Amino acid sequence: MKLERDKNQMKNKQVCFMRNKGFTLIELLIVVAILGLLSTFAIIRFTGSQGSARDARRQSDLRQYQTALEVYANRSNSLYPVQASVVNIATTMCGTLNLSSCPTDPSASASMFYRYQSNAGGSDYILWATLERPDASGATQYFILCSNGNVGKSTTAPSSVVCPI
Repeated sequence: MKLERDKNQMKNKQVCFMRNKGFTLIELLIVVAILGLLSTFAIIRFTGSQGSARDARRQSDLRQYQTALEVYANRSNSLYPVQASVVNIATTMCGTLNLSSCPTDPSASASMFYRYQSNAGGSDYILWATLERPDASGATQYFILCSNGNVGKSTTAPSSVVCPI
């Protein structure tokens, strides 16, 4: 009798084990939903990182132009190339600065380019780019380098050779 009862218990455990072998449809759907949410958050964070990386490249590119402008001034009696109006430095001044390759803005937008302007005598200049990432209030930022050594960000685009920083 005891042997028969033990066999029945074993058989019941085997049947119970066989029924709980896989996942239910609801469990699978919950896992898929969680994975979808995690991937959405990862994509959103990655997109923001790309904009920050492009802004870092813009700042680096402008510093390269600043170095080229200082080298030019050292060879030209401390005068910078004269451009009384705002120009795209990558397309206008590559040859003047003796650069073999001119860095361009990393975005595909035609309105995003590196700007340069000097005073009429060539003694002062301002170099700037529009940044992709806005400031904390949502305003457009500009990275600005001036011939007097001032460097920084501003929410006001330069309107003349006078350094706004």
